[in-house]
Amino acid sequence: MQTPINKRKIFNDPVYGFITIRHEVIYDLIEHRYFQRLRRIKQLGMSHYVYPGAYHTRFHHALGALHLTQLALDELCAKGHDITAEEQEAVCIGILLHDIGHGPFSHALERCLAPGISHEFLSELIMDSLNTEFKGKLTLAIEIFQGKYHKQFLQKLISSQLDMDRLDYLVRDSFYTGVQEGSIGFDRIIKMLEVKNDELVIEAKGIYSVEKFLVARRLMYWQVYLHKTVLCAEQMMVKVLLRAKELAVAGADLFATPSFRYFLYTDVQREEFDSPYSDALEQYLRMDDNDIMASVKQWVYHDDVVLRRLCKGLVERKLYRVELFNEPISDLHVMELREKAQKQFAVSDHELDYLVLQGSTSNSAYNMDKGNINILFKDGTLKDVAKASDQLNIQYLSTPVVKYYVCYPKESN
Repeated sequence: MQTPINKRKIFNDPVYGFITIRHEVIYDLIEHRYFQRLRRIKQLGMSHYVYPGAYHTRFHHALGALHLTQLALDELCAKGHDITAEEQEAVCIGILLHDIGHGPFSHALERCLAPGISHEFLSELIMDSLNTEFKGKLTLAIEIFQGKYHKQFLQKLISSQLDMDRLDYLVRDSFYTGVQEGSIGFDRIIKMLEVKNDELVIEAKGIYSVEKFLVARRLMYWQVYLHKTVLCAEQMMVKVLLRAKELAVAGADLFATPSFRYFLYTDVQREEFDSPYSDALEQYLRMDDNDIMASVKQWVYHDDVVLRRLCKGLVERKLYRVELFNEPISDLHVMELREKAQKQFAVSDHELDYLVLQGSTSNSAYNMDKGNINILFKDGTLKDVAKASDQLNIQYLSTPVVKYYVCYPKESN
């Protein structure tokens, strides 16, 4: 007789300590190859070029978000809110799988090799596939994840302006990068969670913790996620993928792993992902950071000067110089940089687009157009945190900040 597997496991997490797996289906999902793939996809993409410790993965993050969700559910139940055991399990499944659709260097991949195919779309498709495999055990989780369940506050634990996803990635990214400005009182925020009118809210005495959360989010964006060197490395990766795709379409023979080759040499359309069992989805789920970087390492020796220059820069960390501006960059300045680069590398006007990169990026720590963080006062009234706060900078944080950048080879400076 086969001994039953103990599925009530614990993970020793460097951020929270022990994380307990409370539901057997959660254990089975973690063991699944789709989820194990997240071990091989970095949470912060190219941020390790600036912060050497930023090698944590989406696997780490998913487990951390699960842990915080379990704590949040415990708190809401302790305050008398009716959340059944089935609903708790479903919310935990939803948060565990919220990033399941991310690919290697997610946003770069979406823009270059699978345009119009977002990781959000793929997450839902993968969840549908898993639901079939698990004989309907994910049905309620998918309903909550998509915001179709009648208890709307459950979905807000997974996706909102103050969800368990954001709480974990701020705490975790701060820990692994060493950027202390991202540190927040996640435990107090969870203790202050309440439900009012089917809405997830924060008790008034937790307002200062929410203020710190919003300030930390702004600081982490400019110090980590949108750090100018990280931004430059990400743009170089985008250009690597675009150039490789261009060469592949032109018939060049490029080294690539089979799954990566599929996306380089195939014009993949969104409709090819419509089936949970499509070849496109299977190839996507076989890819991770290793596929991309193994190819980039080989392309350092490719005949194409543009691809070779970009890949050498990423492999040897010889990144482009980046200039950041608060106002749009003058055409004259960009033209001067392009002329210098063209003289240095003897490339065509079209190829210059891969060597001199310009664009803009923006950040808003709190976007009221995408939902509110409402504060619950003792008299039962609700007020948006931007209006309830006595800190003027909270209203400022809801205003998007736009910065403009140009990146170019240091040799052409």
